[in-house]
Amino acid sequence: MYECFLEIAFEAELNTKEDPELLELAPELCNEDASTRATAVTNLRNMIFERAECKPHRTDDAFLLRFLRARDFIVPRAHKLLVRYYTFRAEYPHLYKDVDLWGLMKVKSAYEGSMVDRPDIGRLSIFRFGTWDPNEFPVDDLIRTGMAITEIGIRQPKLQIMGGTVIVDLEGITLRHAATLTPTIAYQIVCLMGLVTPTRIKSVHIINYSWVLNTFFYLFKKFIPQEAWSKIIFHGSDLKSLQQQIDPECLPARYGGTCRNHVPIGVWLQKIKKYRDEQFDKEMKALGYVVKE
Repeated sequence: MYECFLEIAFEAELNTKEDPELLELAPELCNEDASTRATAVTNLRNMIFERAECKPHRTDDAFLLRFLRARDFIVPRAHKLLVRYYTFRAEYPHLYKDVDLWGLMKVKSAYEGSMVDRPDIGRLSIFRFGTWDPNEFPVDDLIRTGMAITEIGIRQPKLQIMGGTVIVDLEGITLRHAATLTPTIAYQIVCLMGLVTPTRIKSVHIINYSWVLNTFFYLFKKFIPQEAWSKIIFHGSDLKSLQQQIDPECLPARYGGTCRNHVPIGVWLQKIKKYRDEQFDKEMKALGYVVKE
């Protein structure tokens, strides 16, 4: 029964159609107004051409909606995010260009995601970088995987509207992990949390954090915008504190939850490979990824 549920859920992962029921929640969740949506898209497109601060590879309605939803349909903010997105891609092409999409399965459980999305939580994602062995693959592959996950996820209108919640679990982080960190890597990790991508991050929860990691975290602090700090919550090792912020029904057992539908990224990518279609391949190749059969 559980496996059957997951298969159905994975098929839905590639659904890029608008859900009428979800659109009813859009005004509350992302300030989307059906009567002015087309005008907002046109205004954003005009701003892109008039200001010429970037050259998007797409300017169709569906693509621009991602940026508008991520910034509550405030056109100047959506434009700023879009410029930031393309600037990031230009600065770090190695994170996208010629990256073997299915080769990122090797990251295994360094990322996890829930297959059950709710309006209050959105998609719950878990970063577990302490499970990564730096001797197996470079830290760049962690960033590449995070960016690929984001690109695949934001194809879904559901996630554009609902957004997501992130847990950063620092259990297992050692000096070997810290030694791989540079200011550039720290910046790129922060960018995974919606700084340059059209994602709606509701909150970020840091768990298993201790004073030993203060130096480790210092690298990240300077890249986190002031307005984002209100969304970051430190729980130490207090699972009850985490459960007060995130319904235990959404949490895996390791955090005192009852949700069984959390999937490591290696498995998630295997299923995406299985259920993808030609349009998926076309869009991911346009972003620079290598998408093999």
